[in-house]
Amino acid sequence: MQIRDYSLPNGWYPRNEDSAAAFLSEFKRQDNAKAAVAPHAGWYYSGSLAALAVSSLKTDAQAIVVLGGHLPSGSAPLFAMEDAVRTPFGAMQIEKKFRSVLYNELKGREDRYRDNTIEVLLPMVHYFFPEAKLIWLRLPSGINSYESGRIIRQTAAELNLKINVLASTDLTHYGSNYGFSPHGSGREALRWVREVNDAAFIKAVESGSAEEVLRRAETDQSSCSAGAVLGAMGYAKAEGLNSALLLKYATSADAGSEIPDSFVGYAAFSFV
Repeated sequence: MQIRDYSLPNGWYPRNEDSAAAFLSEFKRQDNAKAAVAPHAGWYYSGSLAALAVSSLKTDAQAIVVLGGHLPSGSAPLFAMEDAVRTPFGAMQIEKKFRSVLYNELKGREDRYRDNTIEVLLPMVHYFFPEAKLIWLRLPSGINSYESGRIIRQTAAELNLKINVLASTDLTHYGSNYGFSPHGSGREALRWVREVNDAAFIKAVESGSAEEVLRRAETDQSSCSAGAVLGAMGYAKAEGLNSALLLKYATSADAGSEIPDSFVGYAAFSFV
């Protein structure tokens, strides 16, 4: 069996089973959402928001489709083509029949690259869904990713497979580390990111408008993986789910006592 191993350096999330379980055991299962959006920074910064999103998902899913990003518009969707992925809880099996159909429908390519957007969420997915299988799929930041969400839903229905969809994105990357400082630094910069830039992207997700989500991501630089969000929105629409519900918002600046020069916004959503 071919297992996709860890690629991120130590520190992004616990590699030890007991440490990972201790962190995740603090989160109560909500069992009410069929799709969610989670951030994908290291657990120290955004793990609590990501766990809120993952733990909101319905418990009866046979497969979890984790949608990552970091791909520009026009890129091919990228799939993990191994048999399983390694997590602190063992090897999580990939749903290969489902993957095969989606790979052909979406004209996919193999994901051979190091990327945090999916890997950092997998221990949470495996912990909360120990019997479920996985689809690892990264979507480009283009409007076609909304249609990909509909195809995911249709394919699962044809295979009589109960699924959840988990999308992965961080919000505004602000400061000199990211070459984006339109409002200087300090308190005013943090206020602008929280109350203006990220707030506009959150409002777009809540509105259900794929076009507005993509526009905000592109013009405001307020999402690093908008394609993943669009995929979840397209799936949710095809499922007849209501608009996204914001579970929690935070920034990496919240982890310290002083406002850093560079920081990132995070949001967790569920679709119920």
